[in-house]
Amino acid sequence: QHTTKPKKKRTNQAKQRKRKHFRISIVLYGLKQMSARIGIGGAAPPPPPITHRVSSTTTTTTTTMALSTTTTTTTLTRHRSLRFNSLNKTHHNKSSSSSSSSSTLSVKAFDSSSSSSSSSSYPPATSTSSSPVGYKGVENLVIIGSGPAGYTAAIYAARANLKPVVFEGYQIGGVPGGQLMTTTEVENFPGFPDGITGPDLMDRMRRQAERWGAELFQEDVEFIDVKTSPFTIKSSDREIKCHAVIVATGATAKRLRLPREDEFWSRGISACAICDGASPLFKGQVLAVVGGGDTATEEALYLTKYARHVHLLVRRDQLRASKAMQDRVVNNPNVTVHFNTEAVDVVSNSKDQMSGILIRNLNTGEESVLDVKGLFYGIGHTPNSQLLEGQIELDESGYILVKEGTAKTSIEGVFSAGDVQDREWRQAVTAAGSGCIAALSVERYLTSNNLLVEFHQPKTEEVKKEPTDRDVHQGFDITLTKHKGQVCLC
Repeated sequence: QHTTKPKKKRTNQAKQRKRKHFRISIVLYGLKQMSARIGIGGAAPPPPPITHRVSSTTTTTTTTMALSTTTTTTTLTRHRSLRFNSLNKTHHNKSSSSSSSSSTLSVKAFDSSSSSSSSSSYPPATSTSSSPVGYKGVENLVIIGSGPAGYTAAIYAARANLKPVVFEGYQIGGVPGGQLMTTTEVENFPGFPDGITGPDLMDRMRRQAERWGAELFQEDVEFIDVKTSPFTIKSSDREIKCHAVIVATGATAKRLRLPREDEFWSRGISACAICDGASPLFKGQVLAVVGGGDTATEEALYLTKYARHVHLLVRRDQLRASKAMQDRVVNNPNVTVHFNTEAVDVVSNSKDQMSGILIRNLNTGEESVLDVKGLFYGIGHTPNSQLLEGQIELDESGYILVKEGTAKTSIEGVFSAGDVQDREWRQAVTAAGSGCIAALSVERYLTSNNLLVEFHQPKTEEVKKEPTDRDVHQGFDITLTKHKGQVCLC
């Protein structure tokens, strides 16, 4: 008696453990099916076959388990173990009816096409995909334009997991990168005490935006529709729907509209000294620059690196450039400033090559020919807002109007940054700041309107850096996270 009781107890415990494991396996299978339906994990594996013995006959079923009434006890046990009323709130009959010949329990994978039945089955799951309901395939944000404003907005938006799409553009705003691509030395951008070239600065911003997940396309935007949401952006190669837009299209250099301007454009006339100054057409030649502001003076000084001499034509009786730029121009022996002078037309030789420009003295009206081989424009810019005319509010000059202190335009969900909305300051650092404001505003807008879809960055492997000679000399251990020092700056 003492030896049989423990065996019976152990046998009962073993049966209970088997029943418990069976219940757990069924619940886990149900959770896998639900996860596959709502998109949490990978696809669930097919349901395992359930083997049940009825009158010494083995019956294997995948989706339906028919239990004979001759095994009432086993039927009730299996019925309870396969209950999913915690998932589908369906009531199961806990008793076996003597008039019923069989009790059926359906175990189905989620299928939106399957019709509901009276049997116990998984209910259709509510869609919780990565895109908001009704907006599948709609991007969070499209940034139109590059430069300090566009790239800064892309950096901040990408770091916020918005995965912005950036159209850098070619034709309207010039080369990708905005006006800084035509700037020689940027001496007032924070973080570069020795200065940095405009193209180098833009290349760094571009790589930083790409590093955080921004999608960059060197394409021109040809059509914008911001009257209906989601907004539509079309380029030469693609069409994109989006919930928010940042317009950072910048400004385009103005032209003089000389009679033969189109004839000699890119054959002697240019608006970009850094792009064309070192070309064989202008190198070692006498050149002229039109304008009296910072742009014109900077172009003139840059051209002195390649030209034999530079003439600066100023319509007024004084320069409008900063004092520092004025001093550089006046004190440069390779630059001659002509005040109260305007360009009238282009003069060519017998080979149809540019040989000079016809100029006029505005005080006397006297006209003369200035022998130069190239003419560069530095007379300001026009905001690139043509695609938005009639859709959002613009001022009389075409600059996009934004609410003071913000990047918000007259249309909800449309934001603007950079020179296209800044007619007063037009600095690289202010453009970058406005791009930051625009990106943060977009994140708030998408979140408040329940439109935000986050794209998390993939984890990157930690790059191990070797200590430099300076680190070794100063006793700096690069592997440590905390260091002891004498001074703490807070």
